[in-house]
Amino acid sequence: MPRLPGFGTLFLASPLLRRVAWHSRRIVGRVDRRFFLALAEGALVFVVIAALLVTFIEKPWTSGLGAAVEWFGKSANWAIFTILGQGDSSYVTSPGGYIVSWVLVLFGVAIVGTITGALVAVVIDFLLKEGQGLGASGYRDHIVVCGWNSTARDLIDELRGDEYRVKVVLLAETDKNPAGDAVYFVHGDSTNADDLRRAGIDEAAAALVFPSAATNEADMHSILTVMAIESIAPQVRTVAEVNNPAHVEHFERAHADEVLVTSRVASRLLARSALYPGLTSLVTDIVSGGEGSELYRVDLPIDYCGLTIDALSARLRAEHRATLLAVTRGSVTHVNPATDFILEIGDDALVVAESLGTLEPLRPERAIGERANIRREQRQEQPRAEPA
Repeated sequence: MPRLPGFGTLFLASPLLRRVAWHSRRIVGRVDRRFFLALAEGALVFVVIAALLVTFIEKPWTSGLGAAVEWFGKSANWAIFTILGQGDSSYVTSPGGYIVSWVLVLFGVAIVGTITGALVAVVIDFLLKEGQGLGASGYRDHIVVCGWNSTARDLIDELRGDEYRVKVVLLAETDKNPAGDAVYFVHGDSTNADDLRRAGIDEAAAALVFPSAATNEADMHSILTVMAIESIAPQVRTVAEVNNPAHVEHFERAHADEVLVTSRVASRLLARSALYPGLTSLVTDIVSGGEGSELYRVDLPIDYCGLTIDALSARLRAEHRATLLAVTRGSVTHVNPATDFILEIGDDALVVAESLGTLEPLRPERAIGERANIRREQRQEQPRAEPA
């Protein structure tokens, strides 16, 4: 019989529950605990005094110590339920008992009203903070989009139509969510550690950094964003859009995994299209979702290990209607490898296909491991400082 997931697993898997937990911790940290402690102490004192009065006035407490303790316990139970609005009115029959009951009812209304008000305040606070982008995403293995511009808007539209569904969190300094309801919005500064954590950067699969304007200052802010992400979650893959090509080396020093100069890519694609007509529409179709073929980076089945590059290409074409473009081994991507290239365990492929079908997209943990290997190689290649 399959083992059912435990509550802890379900809790970690539910973004909504994780958001509620985050808001609860935030609210608890701001609650005046002395007020609720005084309220609980007051309720306890009222219950004890009411139970003693009812036992003394109405019950046969003179029959002995045991009977007195028993009737006191019953009276205390009645007093607690009376405060909660569920007490038995027939438990008391004398004028003195009625007065005690009325006082408990009035006190109970005050307690229930206070608790209800506190709960309503928590719910209202949760809804208001979520609507204003002041909550926490609660996602795992998602994509964090830092900054907002036309490129970010087109990227989110592209991710919505992609076959590989992924959760997206937008972190930007805008008054309201510009990306629509399908994207979780976090209002904040992408260079701020607390705001990045609210966006779930610690457990994200990737972070995409966009400049808010076509200025050098926006590039500087993006560099600071990459550095902040590296300091908090170095395992997260970072991809940055750059305005000025002269700033690329600064992004590389900040350890951005991939840097895209939009103007440079566009100009080079236009140049190739001038030489080879139709290339622009072809590339656009390949890198975009919807109808037609798209680019996919996929994990290869274990039984593909040991195949030559020609045999791999033939099997991908025959079994998945996918055209092989490149094979990635470790941190190196082999484009159009030699015919004697033999597939090894851990290799993955870049293919063009109409859909994923039965192919598995590259898993986040594989991407994280690849990133760690790149970081290790970079550290080994760095020259050591000569002793003074």
